Amino acid sequence: MGAVGRPAAWTTDAREALARLILRRDGIILPIATKLILSFLVVILVTVVALSVVGTRLIGHLIESEAETTVRNNLNAAREILLGRLNHVNYVVRLTAGRYVVRDALLARKVGQVSGDLSRIREREGLDFLTLADKDGVVLLRTSHAGATGGGLRHDGVVTAALERKEPVAAVTLVTLEDLRRESPHLAERARIRFVETPKARFRPDMELTAGLALMAAAPVLDASNHEIGVLYGGILLNRNYEIVDKIKETVFAKVQYRGQDIGTSTLFLDDVRIATNVRNPDGSRAIGTRIAEDVYQRVAVEGQPWIGRAYVVTNWYIAAYEPLRDLAGQVVGILYVGVLEQKYVDLRRRTVGVFLAIVLAGALTSAAVAYRISRGVSSSVTQLVSASRQVADGNLDARVHLRTNDELQDLADNFNRMAAALKERNEQLKDFAQRKIRESERLAIIGQLSAGVAHEINNPLQGIITYAHLLLEKAPPDSPLRASLQKIVNQADRCRDIVRGLLDFARPQTPQKRPTNVNALLQECVSLVENQALFHNIEIEKSLQPNLPSAYLDPSQVQQVFMNMIINAAEAMDGGGRLRLATRFDPAEAIIEVEITDTGHGIRPEDLERIFDPFFTTKGLGHGTGLGLAISYGIVKEHGGSIAVESEVGKGTSFFIRLPVGNAEAP
Repeated sequence: MGAVGRPAAWTTDAREALARLILRRDGIILPIATKLILSFLVVILVTVVALSVVGTRLIGHLIESEAETTVRNNLNAAREILLGRLNHVNYVVRLTAGRYVVRDALLARKVGQVSGDLSRIREREGLDFLTLADKDGVVLLRTSHAGATGGGLRHDGVVTAALERKEPVAAVTLVTLEDLRRESPHLAERARIRFVETPKARFRPDMELTAGLALMAAAPVLDASNHEIGVLYGGILLNRNYEIVDKIKETVFAKVQYRGQDIGTSTLFLDDVRIATNVRNPDGSRAIGTRIAEDVYQRVAVEGQPWIGRAYVVTNWYIAAYEPLRDLAGQVVGILYVGVLEQKYVDLRRRTVGVFLAIVLAGALTSAAVAYRISRGVSSSVTQLVSASRQVADGNLDARVHLRTNDELQDLADNFNRMAAALKERNEQLKDFAQRKIRESERLAIIGQLSAGVAHEINNPLQGIITYAHLLLEKAPPDSPLRASLQKIVNQADRCRDIVRGLLDFARPQTPQKRPTNVNALLQECVSLVENQALFHNIEIEKSLQPNLPSAYLDPSQVQQVFMNMIINAAEAMDGGGRLRLATRFDPAEAIIEVEITDTGHGIRPEDLERIFDPFFTTKGLGHGTGLGLAISYGIVKEHGGSIAVESEVGKGTSFFIRLPVGNAEAP
C-alpha cells in the first residue's frame, strides 16, 4: 500500500526505465528492473483476475447455497406448523367423538341435545365445520349450518377411512363446492376465488376456483360394545384462512422486514391457485387468486417433487421452497410454499463480493509494492555487475563489485571479482609472454637474416672444399695414411653443406607447387626410399593406409620432405630397432586427411614437447642434427593449411599426427 502513496517515485522510475531503453539492430533491450516489474505485474494481474472470478463465483454459490438451506429449513418449520394445526383438529374431533353425551345422543336419536355443545366446541377451537353423522354417513347435525341435515360424505376419503378403520383419521383433503354448500353457504362463498392474471402461470380455460382445501379429521362414535354408531368429522377450510400462513410467517420469519418489505412469505395453493397467502399485490392486498409459475407447478403438482430455487412470486424474486400437499390416498391436492426475499441475498452477495475484491485489490497493491522493492534491489545489484563488466570489457581489470545480499547475486559478484583478478593476472602473464615472443621473433628474424647471409657467403667456398675433398679422397691410394683424415674432411664438409641447406630452407621457404596428390602413394614412396637403409634393418614397418583415400591438393616434394624427416627421426629415436606404424584416415566432416607416424622409441620429455618445433632445438647428441628438421616440417604443413600434433610418453614412444586439407587451401 506504501507504493500507492508514492506516485512520484513510480513516475521517476518509469522515466528512468524508459530512458534506459536501448535501440539495437536486433530490437529493444529492456532493463532487468523493468522486466522484473512487468513479470511481477503480470503474475499479480493474472492472480487477481483468477481470484476475482473464482472468489466471486464461490461467494455467489455459498450465499445461494446458504439461502436454499435457510428456505429449506423454513419449509420444514412451515410444514410442522401446518401438521400441528391438522393434529389439533384431529385431537378436537377425537376427544369430542369420545364424549358420552355424543354417544348417548346418537343412541337416543336426540342429536339436538348436543347441538349447543358441538357449536361451542367448533367456535372455541376455531373449526370451520363440525358435523355428526350416523354409521352410514348420513348427516344428523351440522353445527355450521343449523337445520341442514341429510346428505352424506360417505364418498369422502377421511370419513370413509375413519368408519372402516374404527379409529380417528386426519388429512389434508379436497372438498367439493356441493359439500361446502351443505356444510355452510358461507364456506362455499369463501372457497370461491377468481383467478388473477399472473406472469409465467400455465394456461387454464376456467377463470374461477370453487372447490376448497381443508384440514379435516374424522373419528368414529362407538357404543359401550365398541360398535360404530356414527361418525364425527370437522375441519378448517384453508381458502382465505390467513391464520395458518400468518402464523408461519410470524414463527419462521419473526415479522422481519427488509427495505420496507416482509423478508419472508408463506402460501397455501389449491392446484395452482393461491388460496391463503401473505404475499402482497402492488396495492398491498393479499395476492389471493394469483397463480404459481408453470415450471414450478409441473415439478411439484404434476411430478410430486419438492422445488427449491429462485422464483418470481407476483411482484418480486424470492428464494422459494415448494412441496406437495397430499390427501389420504397420496394424491397431490395442494402446495405449501415459503420464500425469502432474494434482494437480501443479492445485497449480501454484492457487499461480500465488494469486500472480497477490496481485500484482493489491497493484496495486489501490497504485492506490487513488495515486487517493486524486490525488483529494485535485484536491479541495483545487477546494475553494479553490468557496470563492472563493462569496465572490464573496456580494459579496466581493477573494477570490483561489492555486494552483501547473501544470495546467488553475492556469489556471482564474488566470482566476478575472482574472475577479474584472474584476468588481470593472466593479462600480465600474456604481456610478459607476448614480449618474450616478440623478442624471440625479432631474434629469430635477425638470426634468419644473418643465417641466410652467412649461409650464402659460406656456400660458395664450401662447395670448393667439398669438391676438392672428394677429389683428394678419390686420388688417395687405399693404403694411404691420409685417407682416414680425408674421409673425415669429406664427412664434415657434407655435414656443413646440409646445415647450410637447412638454414636456407628455413630462412627462405619456397612457395609450394600444389597439385592433386595421392598421400598413400607418397608414403609408400618414402618407405621404399628408406627401408633398405641400414638404419631400418631391425625396424618393423606397419602400414594401415585407408583405401580409396581422396587426393589432397599439395606439393608432393615438400610433403615428402616432411614425411621423410619424421620417418628418419622415428628410426633414430628407436636406435635402429622397434616398430614404426604408418596410418592414414579420411575425415569427411572436416575434409581432412590425417597421417599418423608412431614409433616405439624413447619418447619426448613433457618439458621438451612445447619446444620441438622451435628452430635449432634438438634432443639429439652434439654433432647429430641441426634442430631445423621439425621447424621446417611445421612451416611446410602450415603453408599447406594443415596442422601437426604430437603425443609422447617417455619410454614408450611418440606419435605425430599430420592433418592436411583435401581441397585447395588457397581457394577462396
